[in-house]
Amino acid sequence: MSTRHALIPLILLSALGCGPAMPPPGRVYVEREPPPERAEVVLTRPGPAYAWVPGHWQWENRDYIWAPGQWVAFERGRSEWHPGRWAHNKHGWYWVEGSWR
Repeated sequence: MSTRHALIPLILLSALGCGPAMPPPGRVYVEREPPPERAEVVLTRPGPAYAWVPGHWQWENRDYIWAPGQWVAFERGRSEWHPGRWAHNKHGWYWVEGSWR
């Protein structure tokens, strides 16, 4: 069988949605609102060049899981962390990454 003929079943399976799962481009939308934030115990800062990055709900395997907060070393030239957040629009809920400023 030629290579060209061997690819035809793969192309057909992909067209039918049976091929390898590909992540969607851009934002990932979730229909359900995330649960309320959890209260966290903030441990002692490991040094003056660290910022607390609070925990948040992340979407994984069709459900929310809690990603606990942690101390993170400042990025070079940055000293303030602006936490990520869940936002909502007509397509559903989506995660906006935190950033250094």
